[in-house]
Amino acid sequence: MSGIPDYAHNLSLKMSQVMDGIGVNEKIVMKRRRLRLLNESIITLSHQLRGEDANIFIFGSKIEGTTTLGLHSDTDCLTSVNKFNVIQDWSEWENGKRNFLMIQDEYVSPGYCLLQELRDDAPLPLVVESHGNSYRDRMGRILLKNTFFNVVANVNSVRHGPAHTNQGVSGVTGLDFVPAFPCHVRPVQARHWLNQHREELWPTSDMIQYCNNTRCFVVGVGRKGSVNEAVEWRISTSFAERFLMFNLSITQIRCYVLMKMILKTFITPRFPDSISSFMCKTVLIHCILYTRSDAWKENTLFICLSFCLSTLYNCVHNEYCPHFFITQNNLMSGKFSPESKPLILKTLRYVIESNGKALLVIECDNIDKYLQSSLNDFIPMHPHFIPTLIAGQLLKCDARGISTNFNFLLSKMNDLSPRLAMQKNLTFMSYHHIENYTNIDKKAYLLIARYLCSTLGSILASSNIYQQDHLTYKKALSFMLLGLDSDVASGKLKLASVFYCTGDIWRTEIILKNIEECYDLSVVEPVCGCYHFKNGAKRERFNKLCYESNEECTLLRYITASCVCFIRCEINCCPLELQHEMFRSTQEDFAYRNKDDEWMNMAVVDSLPYLYFLQYKTYSRLGRQDDKQTALSNIARTIDVEPNLGHRETALNLLGQCMEQENNLESAFKCYARSLQIRGRNNSAKIHICKLLNKLINRKYNN
Repeated sequence: MSGIPDYAHNLSLKMSQVMDGIGVNEKIVMKRRRLRLLNESIITLSHQLRGEDANIFIFGSKIEGTTTLGLHSDTDCLTSVNKFNVIQDWSEWENGKRNFLMIQDEYVSPGYCLLQELRDDAPLPLVVESHGNSYRDRMGRILLKNTFFNVVANVNSVRHGPAHTNQGVSGVTGLDFVPAFPCHVRPVQARHWLNQHREELWPTSDMIQYCNNTRCFVVGVGRKGSVNEAVEWRISTSFAERFLMFNLSITQIRCYVLMKMILKTFITPRFPDSISSFMCKTVLIHCILYTRSDAWKENTLFICLSFCLSTLYNCVHNEYCPHFFITQNNLMSGKFSPESKPLILKTLRYVIESNGKALLVIECDNIDKYLQSSLNDFIPMHPHFIPTLIAGQLLKCDARGISTNFNFLLSKMNDLSPRLAMQKNLTFMSYHHIENYTNIDKKAYLLIARYLCSTLGSILASSNIYQQDHLTYKKALSFMLLGLDSDVASGKLKLASVFYCTGDIWRTEIILKNIEECYDLSVVEPVCGCYHFKNGAKRERFNKLCYESNEECTLLRYITASCVCFIRCEINCCPLELQHEMFRSTQEDFAYRNKDDEWMNMAVVDSLPYLYFLQYKTYSRLGRQDDKQTALSNIARTIDVEPNLGHRETALNLLGQCMEQENNLESAFKCYARSLQIRGRNNSAKIHICKLLNKLINRKYNN
C-alpha cells in the first residue's frame, strides 16, 4: 500500500467515519442480523404452530446488515414448502411428499433446472398430466410449469420474477415473498467451486464445508428468452450467499453499501434494468476472493471501492459476470442493449476517474453533505442519533412481528368454542418439535408462549365466570402469571381485566398501579401488529436503550407495549364497553375487508388508553372521583398526543362511552364522530352513535 497517494488514505478514513455515522458499523450490522434472525424464527414458528409445514427465511440486505435508511431496501422472504421435495437421484425420493426430479442438461440454462413430476406412491416418473401446471415435453416427460405458485399468491400482490410484492400498503417498505421448493442436496452446478483445491484465505475451508452442507431452493422463474422459459426453475443458493455475507469485514460491507449507493445515484435512474445490486454483491465477492484480507482496512476503503468499480466496469464491458457458486450462469448475459452499454460504461468511467469527487453528489443518506463536512473538518459531521434511530426501528419492527404473528394464531381460535380454543392453545404451547430448536428458535418460542399463556388463562377465566368453576379460576390465574411479562403492559392488563370482570376491584387497582409505574411514558413504545400503518417518531430514550443493549429479547419485554387482544371466547373477561369491538362490522362492511383483517373479529385496544380506561372504571366503582377524572383526562390526552396508537378509533369509542357515563352526551358524540373519521368502515362507533341518538330521543320524549 506504500504506492497509494496520501489523499486516498485520508479520503478512505473520512468515508469510513461517515459510513459509521449513518449506521454502517459493526454494532448496527450485528444488531440487524440478530433481530432479523429472531424475526425469521418467529415467522416460521407461527406458521408451523398453525399447522403449516413450511420454513420462512429472510434473505437480502436487511438480514445481511448491508443497507441504510436511505437505500429503502426490500425484505426478501423465501417460503420453503416442506411437503415438496426436489431430488437429483432416485434414492432421495421420500414417501409422503410430492417429489420432483431436477433435470439439468444442455438444453437448460445454466443456473436453472427443469422439474419432472414423479408418482406419489413410488420413485417413478408420472406418465399422465395431472393438473393445469403440467407440461409434456418432446421427450414425453411431465414437467412442472414455473407458474405453479401463482395460485397461492396474495391477491394484493404483484409478481416480479419469482417474488410477489405487496402493493398499496401504507407505510410499508416492499415485502417480496418468494415461494420455493427445498432441495436438500446441492446441485452439481453449485458444487464446482467447492470441489476446487483452494489456497486462498477466504473463504476458509470451514466456510466452504458449511456452504457445501447448506440446502438450496428452486424458485419459479425461467431465464428470459430461453426456449424453456415457461418450465425452467431458478436454482437459489441464498443460504450459502447469506453465510458468506455474514463473514465479511466491516470495510467490505461498507464497500458494498457504497456500490449500491453509486448504483442508485448514477445508474438506476437512467438504466433501471441493467446493473442489479446482486451483480454488485457478486463482483464484491469475486474481488475479495482474489485479494488478501489485510487489503480491506478503514484507511483503504476508497482504494477497495475503486477496485470493485473497475471490476464491475470490466464485467459490463465484457458482458460477463459469473455467479459466484454457479460459474456457468452469466448474470449479465443479454442485460445491456447496444444503446445503453456505452452510456453505462461512460458513467462508470466517470465515477472511477473522478478520484472520489463523484461521492460528493450522492444524496442517499446525505452522504454528500456528511462527506463534505468531514473533509472540511466540520464537527459534527453527521447526526449522532442515526445509529440509535436505526436500533429503535429494528427492535420495534421485531415487536410488531411478534404481535402480527400472535394475532395470526389468535385468528385460528377466534370462532372456536372455549373448549376447542383451549385445546388449540395448549397444542400451540406444547409444540412437539421444541427439543430440536436452535437457541434463537427457543427465544422466539418463549416470546410467543408468554402471550399464549395470557390468552389461555383468560379463556379459562371467562369459562369460570360463566360456569362458576373455582378450580378453573385457579388454573386460569396460574397461566396468566406466566404471561405477565410478555411485554410491559398487555399481559398484566389481561389479568387486571379478569379481576375487574370478577368484581375483585382491590386486586385490579394493585395491578393497574404496577403497570402505571412500569410504563415509563418517555421510554415505552406502543406496538400494533394488526395492520400496517405509518408510525410517528420514536422516543429518544427508547432508541438509546435499543442501541446500547445487545439483549433485544429482554428489551422487547420491558420497553414495548403490545395491543391487548380478546377473542370471542374471552368475552366474559372483556369489559362490556370493549365487547362491542368484536361486532364492529355490518354485512356491508365485510366487503371492505381484506384477508389480513381477521383482527377485526376480536376486541383489540392499545395498552396505554386501555390502562387509563380500566383505571376510570375501577375508580368509579371505588367512588374516588378525583382519581376517576384524572384517568378520564389521561385517556383524552393519550388519544391526542401519542403518535403511535394503532387503534385510536377504539380508544375514542371507549372515551365516548365514559363520557356517556359522565352524562356528557355531546362530548360522547364528538368522540364517536372522530372515531369514524379515522376508520369509516368496520367501526363500532356506528353502534354507539345509534344507541346515543336513541338515548337523546328518549330523553327529549320523556322531558
